[in-house]
Amino acid sequence: MSQYIGIDIIEIGRIKEAVDSWGERFLKRVYTEAEMVAYGHKPASLAARFACKEAVMKLLGTGKYGINWREVETLSHPSGKPLVNLYGRARTKADELGIRDIAVSLSHSKEYAIAYVSAISKTNQSEEPGTHPGKTSQ
Repeated sequence: MSQYIGIDIIEIGRIKEAVDSWGERFLKRVYTEAEMVAYGHKPASLAARFACKEAVMKLLGTGKYGINWREVETLSHPSGKPLVNLYGRARTKADELGIRDIAVSLSHSKEYAIAYVSAISKTNQSEEPGTHPGKTSQ
């Protein structure tokens, strides 16, 4: 069994500035259609989802260059619980690692948004020391 984690924090103001500067161009590059509809008018929620995308990329061991932003989607269950959906290369990488579900916790304050993600794989990944996909140098 293998465990994977990822965490990321971002200033909400950075996401607000990006939306103010780049508008739809930024939103369509980073967020899925469903995320834009649900959270496009809420900078703190957009920031939390941005942090979640980065945390998932860390969990998968790809960094932000291995998968597309829109391949990681964070929506909320009607109960409010955040849920992660993976598509494309993100789903492929998760499948390779034996990851079926990713648990996520999102939070934000006035200035910062944070995301913590974790997953367990039933398969045992044989890897070189220091190359575990859930570990990052950040």
